[in-house]
Amino acid sequence: MPWQPLPRIAFAVATYPFETTLENELPLEIGDDLYIIEETSDGKWLRGYLLAPPSLLAGLTSVKGQTLEARVFSGIFPRSCVEIREVLGDGDENSDDSSNYLGDDDAQHVGSDSGKSGVTSITRKSFVTRDQDSGSRPQKSNGAVSGGSATRVPELRTRELGAPKPAAPVPMLRLGDETPTSTVEPLIDEIASCLREWHSTNFHELLLTRQYSKLDKVSQLIQTLDFSRRQFLHNLLTTREYNALREKTVWDLVRGNKLCGGEVIVRDPNERGRVLTGDDSVVEITKLQSVMSLLDEPPQPHVELSALHHLMVDIRSFAGSSNEPTTLVLYLVSKSVGGTLTTLSESYMIEVPSGGTMGYLTRNPQMRTLFTDLTSADIGDGPSADSELYLVVKVRSPQQIVVGKPVSRSGSFGTPNTPFSKDKPPSSSGNKTSRRSLMWGTTRSAFSRGGTKLDALSEHPEERPRTDGLESRDGGMPPSTAGSKGPRPSMDGFQPTQMAAERMAGIGVLSLNSIMKQSEESEHVLTVWSPSAKFSTEKYDAAEGWDGLVRDLLESKSGHYEKSRRAERLQIHLKSFNSPDADALIKATPTLLAGISKTNKMGFSGAPTKPRSDIYVTLTEALLARQNLLSRFGASATAISSNVHGTNLMVSLEVRRQSGERVEDCIYPSSNSEGLSTWRSFAVERGEHWNQTLRLSLLPTDVSTAHIIFTISDLPSTPFAIAYMPLWDHRAFLGDGLHSLLLYKLDEHTQTAQAGPAGKGGYLSLPWSARIDSSDVTGPLATLRVETYLCSTRFSQDRIVLGLLKWKEGPRDDIPSLLKQLIFVPEIEVVKLLSDVLDSLFGILVEYQGNDEYEDLVFTALVRVLGIVHDRRFNLGPLVDHYAENKFNYPFATPCLVRSFTRLLTKPTESETARKLRATLKVVRHILKFITHARGQQKVKEAGIGITGSTAGFTRHLQSIFKALDSMMRSTAPVLVGSQTLAVQHFHTWLPELTGLLTTEEILHIAIDFMDSCALVKGKLVLYKLVLIINYSKLDLFSGPEQRSALSANTVRWIAPHWGRTDDVTEQWREQVRLCCSVLASQVDRLNSEIPDYIPKIVGSYLSIQATKLKPKNRFSFLFPTVYPFPSKPIPGEPVQFDEALIELSAILSALSNCPNGMQLELAAGDLTSLLKNTLDVHMSILQGEAFPSSWLSVYIYHHKSTMRTLRYLSGILLESFLPHPDEAEDFDTELWRMFFSTLLKLVGSGHLALETFSEQKRRAVWKIAGDVREHGAELLRRTWEAIGWETSPDERKRYGLTKMGGYQVQYVPTLVGPIVELCLSVHEGLRRMAVEVLQTMIVSEWTLSEDLSVIQTEMIDCLDGFFKDKTMTESILQKLFINELLERFYPLSLIDDDPLYAALKSLIGTVSEFLDLLVAVHSGDVTSEASHLINRLQLMEFLRDMQKEEIFIRYVHQLASLQFDARNHTEAGLALRLHAELYDWDPTKLTPALQDPDLPEQSHFERKERIYFDMIKHFEDGEAWSSALAAYKELQVQYETNIFDFAKLARTERAIATIYEKLAKGDKLVPKYFKVVYKGLGFPVNLRDKAFVYEGSPTDRTSAFTDRMQEQYPSARILTSIDVDSEVEGQYLVVSSLSPHRKLSHQVFQRARVPQPIRDYLLSANAQMFSVSSKRSTSGPVNSHYAEKIVYTTAEPFPTILRRSEIVGIHSVRLNAKETALERIVRKTQEMTAVEKRLAEDDDEVIAQLMVDAISISVNPISESSVACYRRLLPAPQSEEDDEVELDQQENAIKMALVDHAIMIKRCLTSFARSSNPILTKGYEDTHKNFLSTFAPEIAVFAPAQPQRDNTSATPSPTWQRSSPVTENLSLEAKNSTSVANANGVVEEASAAQPISMKQRGTRLSFLGGKKKDSQQSNGDIPGLKQTKGDSDSNSQQSRGKDNTNRRSIFRAQLGDININSNPYSQPSPNGIADPATPDWAVDRTRKSKEIVDVFERDFDRPSDGGMGFGAVKKRLSMLKLGKKPSKPNGFIMGGLNEE
Repeated sequence: MPWQPLPRIAFAVATYPFETTLENELPLEIGDDLYIIEETSDGKWLRGYLLAPPSLLAGLTSVKGQTLEARVFSGIFPRSCVEIREVLGDGDENSDDSSNYLGDDDAQHVGSDSGKSGVTSITRKSFVTRDQDSGSRPQKSNGAVSGGSATRVPELRTRELGAPKPAAPVPMLRLGDETPTSTVEPLIDEIASCLREWHSTNFHELLLTRQYSKLDKVSQLIQTLDFSRRQFLHNLLTTREYNALREKTVWDLVRGNKLCGGEVIVRDPNERGRVLTGDDSVVEITKLQSVMSLLDEPPQPHVELSALHHLMVDIRSFAGSSNEPTTLVLYLVSKSVGGTLTTLSESYMIEVPSGGTMGYLTRNPQMRTLFTDLTSADIGDGPSADSELYLVVKVRSPQQIVVGKPVSRSGSFGTPNTPFSKDKPPSSSGNKTSRRSLMWGTTRSAFSRGGTKLDALSEHPEERPRTDGLESRDGGMPPSTAGSKGPRPSMDGFQPTQMAAERMAGIGVLSLNSIMKQSEESEHVLTVWSPSAKFSTEKYDAAEGWDGLVRDLLESKSGHYEKSRRAERLQIHLKSFNSPDADALIKATPTLLAGISKTNKMGFSGAPTKPRSDIYVTLTEALLARQNLLSRFGASATAISSNVHGTNLMVSLEVRRQSGERVEDCIYPSSNSEGLSTWRSFAVERGEHWNQTLRLSLLPTDVSTAHIIFTISDLPSTPFAIAYMPLWDHRAFLGDGLHSLLLYKLDEHTQTAQAGPAGKGGYLSLPWSARIDSSDVTGPLATLRVETYLCSTRFSQDRIVLGLLKWKEGPRDDIPSLLKQLIFVPEIEVVKLLSDVLDSLFGILVEYQGNDEYEDLVFTALVRVLGIVHDRRFNLGPLVDHYAENKFNYPFATPCLVRSFTRLLTKPTESETARKLRATLKVVRHILKFITHARGQQKVKEAGIGITGSTAGFTRHLQSIFKALDSMMRSTAPVLVGSQTLAVQHFHTWLPELTGLLTTEEILHIAIDFMDSCALVKGKLVLYKLVLIINYSKLDLFSGPEQRSALSANTVRWIAPHWGRTDDVTEQWREQVRLCCSVLASQVDRLNSEIPDYIPKIVGSYLSIQATKLKPKNRFSFLFPTVYPFPSKPIPGEPVQFDEALIELSAILSALSNCPNGMQLELAAGDLTSLLKNTLDVHMSILQGEAFPSSWLSVYIYHHKSTMRTLRYLSGILLESFLPHPDEAEDFDTELWRMFFSTLLKLVGSGHLALETFSEQKRRAVWKIAGDVREHGAELLRRTWEAIGWETSPDERKRYGLTKMGGYQVQYVPTLVGPIVELCLSVHEGLRRMAVEVLQTMIVSEWTLSEDLSVIQTEMIDCLDGFFKDKTMTESILQKLFINELLERFYPLSLIDDDPLYAALKSLIGTVSEFLDLLVAVHSGDVTSEASHLINRLQLMEFLRDMQKEEIFIRYVHQLASLQFDARNHTEAGLALRLHAELYDWDPTKLTPALQDPDLPEQSHFERKERIYFDMIKHFEDGEAWSSALAAYKELQVQYETNIFDFAKLARTERAIATIYEKLAKGDKLVPKYFKVVYKGLGFPVNLRDKAFVYEGSPTDRTSAFTDRMQEQYPSARILTSIDVDSEVEGQYLVVSSLSPHRKLSHQVFQRARVPQPIRDYLLSANAQMFSVSSKRSTSGPVNSHYAEKIVYTTAEPFPTILRRSEIVGIHSVRLNAKETALERIVRKTQEMTAVEKRLAEDDDEVIAQLMVDAISISVNPISESSVACYRRLLPAPQSEEDDEVELDQQENAIKMALVDHAIMIKRCLTSFARSSNPILTKGYEDTHKNFLSTFAPEIAVFAPAQPQRDNTSATPSPTWQRSSPVTENLSLEAKNSTSVANANGVVEEASAAQPISMKQRGTRLSFLGGKKKDSQQSNGDIPGLKQTKGDSDSNSQQSRGKDNTNRRSIFRAQLGDININSNPYSQPSPNGIADPATPDWAVDRTRKSKEIVDVFERDFDRPSDGGMGFGAVKKRLSMLKLGKKPSKPNGFIMGGLNEE
């Protein structure tokens, strides 16, 4: 198909998924972003690019914290699957910005900032395909066609002209989504932006750093936000739900940004979630920002304790096993801390029908109820609330009763619950047990409406006993009648009859405190418990709903409980609500609460607003024990009849009138039941409780005359006892609480209420209550315990209240006492009858007006009643207002109230008056309300009778009150402080009440006069005064413009003393400043001329607080408080450093600078210069993040914008008033202008404005809040910088192209160069060009003055260094744009030959460019390897050292040391510190300044260098770089000894040196491994390609471990170990091989025998700079023709190095002559055999044993060419027998010593062979011993000279070892096994067998050392005439002078690792059990394992070695040994490196 390009690139979104079938097709998912470039001729297919989100895998290689790049795919796709949104303009095709994928930024104008770059603004056009033009195909929807009908193509959006978005400040940089919905629902775009950013920036980082818990939180948030976004998009919620969702979403975004480490952006839920911008109120932004940044959830508004809570309970399902109907009783219970239980609500009953289906109850309202009117204290939410709220569900069901037979009880219950048997009585379904579930819509389904929660619960089938017998459920007890299956003959022989009685089946409890505090709905499963007669194994844990409350509500005789069988569990759905009115709530929430029935609280929650008259009666228990006596009419008490078994006690209850007539339908057992006339309880056993509560609803006329009658029966018998209780008692309702009612025997006398016809009887004539004060009398009497509780707004239980209400009926003299006693009446009694009480009080007041005593008494009583308004339990205020406005009608009360109030104010200091006054001041508002209404009524009455002139007099009276109040406020008497405080706290509430009496003008004067009277207040009163000013501003009364301006004008005067500059910043003063800020915040919209008065105060306060030390806080006080004390919240997590006062001051300053009237600083009093400086100081402090953390993004950016506005205003003042004429240049205020420029440069250079470095979300936010601040800043900088320059001459203009230059500008050349250079690095083009222009003027000015640019260069280097420390790198830095731009500015100079300025400039730019490159290399993070990163650092440090930038150099040195230390490269960290130390001399007199980074004080050169040396040595010791540590110590040693003569330090140093030598002596692996690495291939950068390096590894490194590390550094490289590759090959290749340090065979160490191998290696390898590898070796033929060739590599510097590598700079080959080859080979052979010997000592393996025997047999074979003994021929032979010694040269002596070491090693081996039980070794000993004696006789003579003969018969002394065998044979097996065989450190010393002495002697002696005697301190001291051999005097152990061999130790106490390398290598055990101290540890502890045997020969067999290999067969055997190696401990030995243990 032909393709044709589109005229414009189109942007589209996939609207339908597309599955691919061909390779070139592009798979689409809904929502994919597509850029289309071509289409087919028919328009059905398109070709383009898909921008997919970045892959998480890209995070593996990304820089930490960097946004991942989008992935781009290309291909073709069908037109029908996409919707084309817009067409890109001409410029967009060229955009290659990787951030384009961030969203379809609709048709936004994209261009440069401010259009300076020449990129024109781009509009996007509609996209019309060819088909639509030609009409050749019908228009179809871009998506799927719905229902087959084609829908119209929606019109493509084009942006309207005149409404462009502001251009972004960087060309082609998108700001993210702006979809059409963003204006209506901004959160849709905000969520999308956040989710994209988190995915591309944070997700991979969390995943790769394994922060799985955080990742889990983020992913949950993402799901929540995505769901919220869909809810916004689909627009399905109600307005209220949307408001809640917006707040939740905004906080979810805050939470997500905090989790992802980002800044918090303020989005306002009240503004539909949009980002608040620079045009919004700074006060609001600051408030929201502080809360969002510091808290984890929105602060809940303070819940008044009067707020009411309601709980919806919905029974979703009920599981039980029963055929009878079941009753569920639900009610709420409160449990206090003391454990007291209080029933809170009425009961709600649910009747569950018997066994039938519940399908018709699909939405049965009977299953749901709303528990209403719970207070905060009830739900445990008050400040001191400590009660727990529970939902209790009682389950009752009927049980059969057999007449004449007691029911067997299987347990005792506190509440009447009996356990039921599974055996049921006959029912309609026969004997079968049915399991019943209460369900909706199903017959026997076990599923609830809401889900299947119950299915998972255990049904406990296995715990149910069999039901086919007569045994009761609990077993072990007589079967109960109820357990019978059907009628059966009783034991007595009569046929019992049956009837059913309801009993308790169980109880369930659910705690509600947490549920009531959450707004979401929740489901809970409630387990029902019943008493158990025996111990139950069931666990009662909280998870199953068990609670200790069950024990309180349900008694069990056994004390045990089990899950009920009849009713197992319920599934309950709960939801809490907050609403002041339950009825309004039900109306407002129809979806959840329609048709629900309310269950009221028992009692009032606060003041009752609706009439209510409920009487609650709770039936508790009957005391009917056997000893209790029933009272009788007219006779003494009698015993209870024996027919009363007390097993089924039931109470019937009726309400009757005096006449005995029953009151019908007045008893309500539950909130949802119909009224009953007679109520019956369920049945209980004797001693159990009923605890059933009923509500009685009676007519008022009945209450005072009615009584309640109770009858008790023992089912199935008739009633046997009666009791009654009157409701009215002594003119008041019966008191609440427990009543004990006397039980009378029911007979003809007590059946009726009144006396019968005979005049006898009538229970009303009997006492109803037992005398509870005498237990002796009441004890035996049978009583019924009943509780009553009155909840009524009509009746009172208080006689004083009743007397007050009927004051007219009572005697007049009682009124004063009633009024006085009113103070003692419980508040609730007053509250219930509030209107009646107030009517009585006002009635008395009017009745007795003019009588001061009565007036004052009534006034006091009225204050007492109104004082209840402040009782938080009762929300009484509205009721008093309602009464005053609607019911109050006492027109003549006004003068009485005014007179009483005035009397109080005239004597405010008297103690009694002061107390009354304080109470009065709290309620003045309501008193004024009464006065106002009374005055209004009085006016009407007066008008009615023609009086009109009384207003003036009344006003005068009223104003006299306020005058008295003012005088009280002016008083300083301490007794008045309380009254004054109360007056100030409440005064603002009084003013609105005066509106009916005075004009607004008069009220305003009263307010101003009162505030003026508070001028002298002190202490906390100042704070309340400031709060009062805030409250004035809030009053609607003063909302008019005149009143507002009057208040604003006076506020300046009122608050002036309380803030401003001070040196004494106390906590009180801070609080004053904060309240002053709140005052201004409340008035900020209408301030004008007051602003210049406020600015100095704000600035002064800010600087005063800033000067104090701020501490991190863990509590946050909400900003701009309007109450005192300030509300606060704890801050979760770590303490944060901020200061509320500074935040508020900065916000107010910003708000004032934004005022339309401006700051008007010219009008401010005082010195303008200092004010300007202080203002600039404050702004600088804000920009530096001192007022609040700079992570508070929104408010921080807002301040950038407002600071820009302020600076623009200040620049006007500066240009006008502070720019003197050049002739008066000395008047120029350099400091003021410097501060101005510093602030301006700080602002425009702020990293928080660098949009180009931000993630999408932050970029959008910053752009919306502030716009392009940098563009305005560049313009302001241009204007002001030019203004302080002077006009240039025509010549200068031509040379430099500058119109203004020099002048005052020269003052700022060194100081402002740094900030200007920072701006030069900006990506913002306008700003950068301006900065380059300023930099040009600075360069020209400096050159003109001094003809030297070094000052500028120094500043530029300092600035760049600081910039890179904490700024993000941008494209402009990497491309060094400003350098070219700067050169362009000097282009005219470049045309002049040899212009000195241009030459100096080129030099400057060259230096800066090089420094930039080095900085970029170090800080870019794009590092190929650790080594190259370190090289970059070192190059940078070298540059800094050359530039003499010592301080920066030192900082980098310590950074490098820290890096190395963190990587555990301790040696390299020490070497890095050496670079710092080298800067100083050992001069104790020369001082060096203090440093900040690192933190070093001022000290002398010596002290500084010494301090660094200590750190350096610590690193060397940690890294075991002993040679470096020794060198440093020795340097210190010399200085202490010869420079400062500090012998104490000298001693410490020498001890440290000794310690190091001791470690060297005891160490085993001292030499690191070295590897040669050659970089091959074009894949490596040029600076590495074809170069060879030596790398240092650790001593234990193997080649494989090293190559693995190299592979990690270069993942794409191939590692080669054997072959080489061509240099020009593609890719990366690393050629790796092992090297060893080149050993100088002329080293003195070869001149000595018995030097331990590790020490020899250490001495030969320390500070290695030359490394070698053998290339050729010849060890056959005559020994004098043997030779070897080596290749020697020389590195650039000796090891160790900082990089752990050094480049190979020289290669040469060396040929070893015969003697050198011999020496090398002997040494190597000795090492190899020592290693095998050690291996054999650890593992008596046959292969190793045979290998060792073969090796020794070759060595001792005198004719073998492979034996090293043949090299003795290279030594000169003595000329004659008389010559004992021949003079040997150095090489010859080295060979001799090497052969001695070899012989000692063989001797040691043979000795161990002789003692071994291994037959191979024993035979080896026998075969080789003689050869050894003959072959190595000369060496034996050296280390074991022949002893003088004791027996002169033999002329030829024979070697002692010939006779050693018998002794060996006599050794015990233990001694044989414990005999040493080799030295752990490879110490090559002699060993011998014991002398053949009789065992009777004192001890066996070693032949060469002489057996140690007990007292001998010198070896062989008892042998006279020892001959000492020349040349071995230093090492011959026969004369062990200076060797400490006295230190004996038991062989059994030998300690690992404690090896004396100068001791004998082995010893024999002596008979006394003392082993020779020379026994090596590894020989004693034969269980220690060493390294694999392959390591023994790694270097010699795996690669060319330093010497030849002499024994052919053994070589093969050694190589075979590799196959049989055993794994061993890491602390083994490595023969390859010749580093044996």
